Amino acid sequence: MDFWDYLANRHQQLLTDSFQHASAVFQCMVIATVLGVVIGVLTYRSPWGGNLAILSTASILTIPSLAALGLLIPLVGLGVAPTVIVLTLYGLLPVVRNAVVGLRGVDPDLVDAARGIGMSRTARLLKVELPLAWPPILTGIRVSTQMLMGIAAIAAYASGPGLGNEIFRGIASLGSANAINQVLAGTIGIVILALLFDAAYVLLGRLTIPRGIRV
Repeated sequence: MDFWDYLANRHQQLLTDSFQHASAVFQCMVIATVLGVVIGVLTYRSPWGGNLAILSTASILTIPSLAALGLLIPLVGLGVAPTVIVLTLYGLLPVVRNAVVGLRGVDPDLVDAARGIGMSRTARLLKVELPLAWPPILTGIRVSTQMLMGIAAIAAYASGPGLGNEIFRGIASLGSANAINQVLAGTIGIVILALLFDAAYVLLGRLTIPRGIRV
């Protein structure tokens, strides 16, 4: 069976795996984004606090994803739980780093002007600082998403959802008729999803970042 015949025969399962893969990455990125921005907001004013936040989240990436899943399986079991934990933790660094850098890069004169017209600290953060820091934060989200697309495939080791199952099945059956087709289908599917997510982020940037700031 050639690759195109394999796709035709397995398209329903591949679509299901693709949806589960995209859903897992999207939901974990939402969690990672909220946590990352909150951590950035809490630490960016302190030089050591921001650096500690970046260093702590960076240290997570030094742990091999397969090892992290293996360590979590005895604690939370197989399936969705270890997948969500690993993807969320691995997605934090680019968001935290860009949130800290973006917030620190806001022009102090603009913050002083907002203070001068009577804005509270919370209002300045929500209406001035975070909107101006949004472009680098969005860049961090894009980087995290691309990274998690690949890491999510490893989650199949812990019976997680997604296209990684297709890749693992192909690797486990190397030498069989459809082994290469399975690996190719899973890999190409992940690449396509990554491109679609990145295109969505480009559109989101155009919709949410004023033209003057983009330029």
